[in-house]
Amino acid sequence: MDNELLRQHDGHVTHLTLNRPQKSNALSASLVEALLNAVEYAWTDGTRLLIVDGNGDNFCAGFDFTGYLDAAEGDLVLRFIRIEHLLQQLYHAPFATLVLAHGRNFGAGSDLVCACSQRVAAPATTFRMPGLRFGIVLGTRRLANRIGTDAAREVLATSRTFDAEEALRLKFITRSAAQAEWPALISVARTEAGVLTYPATARLNEQTVADTRAADMAALVQSVSMPGLKERIRMFRASNP
Repeated sequence: MDNELLRQHDGHVTHLTLNRPQKSNALSASLVEALLNAVEYAWTDGTRLLIVDGNGDNFCAGFDFTGYLDAAEGDLVLRFIRIEHLLQQLYHAPFATLVLAHGRNFGAGSDLVCACSQRVAAPATTFRMPGLRFGIVLGTRRLANRIGTDAAREVLATSRTFDAEEALRLKFITRSAAQAEWPALISVARTEAGVLTYPATARLNEQTVADTRAADMAALVQSVSMPGLKERIRMFRASNP
């Protein structure tokens, strides 16, 4: 669908806005590809700061399950692989990444937040990461790197919802701020993104972000390749309407 992703580029700043408000910005296959193309292009066009936010009541509802029962399991597997690739490109980007989250965020939508280096959420924002309930291993090491192994195990094992206050305490987000404050935060982030040279920023990211991409992808592929993916999703969704 056209305009699922809005892109603005101003100087050294790229701003991406998820634009499926009627679907709570759930990640359709086409939206994931648009995001991945935009993020990968930002690696080449001099971007120093990449901002991600979403239109509507929620930042991102995660994987779009619309019509999943009619899809081939191989197609679903590929969609999860492409989401993992997108998350890796954000997490290992050679520039600053700023996500501005609000509303209810679910599954891969919460992973999208976790993948960014600066993570801001409005006070009423909530997060939930239930992928292991239907056998999907997505973003586990990234979450553990953000909030610590014990906290990550508890959040993922219970698949419970946590709010912005707890997210800040866990360091899942780096700041809680009302949406009215976001323009000022963006202005500060623009300035800070220019403090170091592009090569220095890239080297800093290389040295401070553990590179587990191969292992993360392997874990994801192994989990989604187990037979019965659609049935596991169906059973989870039936118990979580």
